[in-house]
Amino acid sequence: MNASVMNALSQYRKTGIEAQIMEASPHRLTQMLFEGGLGRIAAARGHIDRQDYEQKGRAISEAMSIIVGLRGSLDMERGGEVASNLNDLYAYMTERLAEANLRNNTVILDEVAALLGGLKNAWDQIPAASGNPDSAGEPVRVTS
Repeated sequence: MNASVMNALSQYRKTGIEAQIMEASPHRLTQMLFEGGLGRIAAARGHIDRQDYEQKGRAISEAMSIIVGLRGSLDMERGGEVASNLNDLYAYMTERLAEANLRNNTVILDEVAALLGGLKNAWDQIPAASGNPDSAGEPVRVTS
């Protein structure tokens, strides 16, 4: 594909994501963050396999930013022990991603993806358990 087509596709994708964000419930936004983080980690893994270290660094940096965002959204006052444990887990994942970036280590990326995937799977169960129709439905797939 030529550069103008790629640019148009990128803009289309960006506009679509922005529209989803504007319409999303807080629960859905969190789902999107989990999906985005997992997508960035998968992309980083692929970049390491292809030895594209510049793109690997960018993907890991984006994954770290997403996790920092999830961490920043915790309500430490009302969340009690659960929020504290999540805070620690997000800090651990961020540290591990930094290490994966330095070492080009896909095993560490897989570890963080498993942790983040477990949290996402638990989060995805909340709509069914709570009966909240606003947040029900298929998880949003966010790709870069």
